Amino acid sequence: MTITQPDLSVFETLESEVRSYCRGWPTVFDRAQGSRMYDEDGHEYLDFFAGAGSLNYGHNNPVLKRALIDYLERDGVVHGLDMSTSAKRAFLESFQNIILRPRDLPYKVMFPGPTGTNAVESALKLARKVKGRESIVSFTNAFHGMSLGSLAVTGNAFKRAGAGIPLVHGTPMPFDNYLDGQTPDFIWFERLLQDQGSGLNQPAAVIVETVQGEGGINVARAEWLRKLADVCERWDMLLIVDDIQMGCGRTGAFFSFEEAGITPDIVTVSKSISGYGMPMSLCLFKPELDVWEPGEHNGTFRGNNPAFVTAAAALETYWSDGSAMEKQTRARGEQVEQALTAIVDENRAEIKEFRGRGLVWGIEFLDKDRASAVAKRAFELGLLIETSGPEGEVVKLLPALTITPDELDEGLRTLARAVRETA
Repeated sequence: MTITQPDLSVFETLESEVRSYCRGWPTVFDRAQGSRMYDEDGHEYLDFFAGAGSLNYGHNNPVLKRALIDYLERDGVVHGLDMSTSAKRAFLESFQNIILRPRDLPYKVMFPGPTGTNAVESALKLARKVKGRESIVSFTNAFHGMSLGSLAVTGNAFKRAGAGIPLVHGTPMPFDNYLDGQTPDFIWFERLLQDQGSGLNQPAAVIVETVQGEGGINVARAEWLRKLADVCERWDMLLIVDDIQMGCGRTGAFFSFEEAGITPDIVTVSKSISGYGMPMSLCLFKPELDVWEPGEHNGTFRGNNPAFVTAAAALETYWSDGSAMEKQTRARGEQVEQALTAIVDENRAEIKEFRGRGLVWGIEFLDKDRASAVAKRAFELGLLIETSGPEGEVVKLLPALTITPDELDEGLRTLARAVRETA
């Protein structure tokens, strides 16, 4: 695909150097629909990024767009803080009836602010308030957000360094298979808990991603998650599952922890919960943990009513018929797995492994710079993919759950070509 040099002058002169995605995709996007984006010159890109997981139902999903337009055209409340509104009621009722009750999940719902890191901050604050302790245990290669509390439980050294101050009250433990299966699960963690001389303060909670997205698509086994839940119960620690990127059906089931058969004490949800890419997040927790005082955690934009509208429409459209969406996602995941197996077979000397669940997958290259080269070439060929992992060594695939088999096949063929052409 021939790409003319776009006019990026206003971004380069006025916008901060902190911008990142635009550097890997140097064009000016103008419109998007479904799994495709288009730049100002009309070039078409197949999207295997999906707004970093915020667009599980694709760009400008027509059903959700219609619900949003109808709401705005009747002058529905847009900004409501935490006031009771008809849009919020509709979302809460849909969430309870379609998601929580069928899964026998007893959670209270908190709207902590519109971003994932808001949800994580509220979860950490609540855990500390409930247990009266400061320490939180997280895991190697974890990512939980960019505000200070979230950074304290994030593993990436580059992101942590941006805080500019010490990040305290967080202790990392090895994630599943971090030690290549050389030691039994949680032997180090439990030894520290048992030993009064270990220096580990009794934690209030443990926070975990079932699949580490930014960390390199590291997939925790269901058995490991069950053992973690058991450790938390035996040692009086709350279990927090960060489902911000992997929830809302990304791994198959609506919540990524369902396969393990566990019920976390606290769950954070954001990204695709609005269904339309609008800011929205939830902090879910067991009723006995609801010890907040009114206004003790708040935020001006915690009541994003247009997001409530599209969120309710997404639940009604894609999740009200039981397991149909889950089955579709798993089928698409099998399609990805087959294609990645072929790519690895063709490039065995260059690829360490591939891994994933549902519709989140990663290819880890032995040459840590190769993933960036593949992503760059894929963009030139009309495919949007990003990298992840502590050194950007993993090509990350995050297509919309609504992508068609033909679109998925097209993107996977493009990916295979990009790998070949960067060898």
